[in-house]
Amino acid sequence: MPELLYETDGPVGTITLNRPERLNAVTPELVDLLDAALAEALADKTVRVIRLRGAGRAFCAGYDLTWAAALMRDIDAASPWDPMEDYENLSRFVRSYMSLWHSPKPVVAQVHGVCVGGGSDLALCSDLIVCADDCRIGYPPARIWGSPTTAMWFYRVGLERAKRLLLTGDPMDGRTAVEWGFASGSYPADRLDEATMALCRRIAMIPANQLRMMKLLVNNAVEQLGLASTQLVGTLLDGAARHTPEGSAFSAAAAADLATAIAKRDKAFGDYGFGARTVADSLLDQQSRLPGI
Repeated sequence: MPELLYETDGPVGTITLNRPERLNAVTPELVDLLDAALAEALADKTVRVIRLRGAGRAFCAGYDLTWAAALMRDIDAASPWDPMEDYENLSRFVRSYMSLWHSPKPVVAQVHGVCVGGGSDLALCSDLIVCADDCRIGYPPARIWGSPTTAMWFYRVGLERAKRLLLTGDPMDGRTAVEWGFASGSYPADRLDEATMALCRRIAMIPANQLRMMKLLVNNAVEQLGLASTQLVGTLLDGAARHTPEGSAFSAAAAADLATAIAKRDKAFGDYGFGARTVADSLLDQQSRLPGI
């Protein structure tokens, strides 16, 4: 079964991550296929808008940690950590994610299920995000073993909310994602596909040159704020986070038993695989503990 699908429907080209048994987790092979599909969509003059989605129960559960932990164990066993080699390896993924950002054709991410870790980078680098009400969007590696390499959180949701998400690793649901400016629409899961296609078709009514100009205008404003420098720091910190004492211990634990390592990371927070809690639930809990509330 191909790990990525590409199809067209009139002016909309749809890229579907197709590793449903692994919740569409990212591997080098998957991003190679993503690059090829994006190139195909850009070469097709009939395609005006690109839709990015995931097959099965999730948009994308981030990097395939079984692969990543084993790779890190093998590299570290062979030689001391080289931060510049690490940076170059990670930059390869950042370049693919940012190809969505730099695409002359608008990219709309259709998010359902979980959209976490490296999966959130795919959504964050898209132009627009439309999500299911009950999805879970977050960056749990902020708790241990990671730093967001594309560093888009601040540019999407602002200072306070970016820190709220990254200092806890808490997930958002779709409604909170819209309220906080991460996404432009949230819908019941059974209406998400229809709603996303309707948006894509509406965008496709605009001339291609106008779409490109409007995207360049807004992207340029973000880039002038220092996006490239932020991504440099984020990517370097991601490598450092995996080589702290805690990060190295997580690597060894994940290589031995991935499920147990993740459980140890997230269980105390009561979210992701341990319940339906989101950042909104956490905020309500804090309010309930205040005197007079």
